[in-house]
Amino acid sequence: MEEWAAPLVLSLKICITASVFVAILGVWAAWWMTRRKRRGRLFIETVFMLPLVLPPTVIGFLLLVALGRRGWVGIAYEWLFNQSIIFTWIAGVVAAVVVAFPLVYQTMKTGFQGVERHLEDAARSAGAKEWQVFRYVTLPLAGRSFVSSYILGFARSLGEFGATLMIAGNIPGVTQTTPTAIYTAVEAGHMPLAWSWTAAMIILSFLMLIVTGRLNESMNNK
Repeated sequence: MEEWAAPLVLSLKICITASVFVAILGVWAAWWMTRRKRRGRLFIETVFMLPLVLPPTVIGFLLLVALGRRGWVGIAYEWLFNQSIIFTWIAGVVAAVVVAFPLVYQTMKTGFQGVERHLEDAARSAGAKEWQVFRYVTLPLAGRSFVSSYILGFARSLGEFGATLMIAGNIPGVTQTTPTAIYTAVEAGHMPLAWSWTAAMIILSFLMLIVTGRLNESMNNK
């Protein structure tokens, strides 16, 4: 039982951690891009959305170069923590954040664009600082988008496979997530085991959608 549960627990650990980071990054990036005119806006947005269309193996390769012992991020991490980030669960978090970011960013961008500027201007004229305008006006009015973006980020992190396999590996009990465990089980011909993990993922995803629907309904009724 413990061996069966290990990939699920690790997947949830990676997803929860990644979803928090990607929510913060996605909200900040969307707010930064929608509240002022930016030079090179098209180029910046293209970079933000690139992980959505790149093959996971390409993302994994680029992350492997950046996080490896010859990449500056990998060198900095190893200097700080005295170990390589490659083939650790943290590498799985990084992969999940990268692939989930475009979904979170695009959803939050749409939400922020729907907030009427005159409401923000009214708060500023009343003496509110920018962080107060964001905290008490912009973010609450984009609440539905925030909930949707968080769930999308969590779901995308949960299903991440290609990039994770390249930089975190598939080490049982260490970096083996549920998607990689299913792949290994199918490859080895252990179909009942693959089905059990698949069923767990389906149930978890179904529950996430139910929660999202309930939250959206409650926000609509307010």
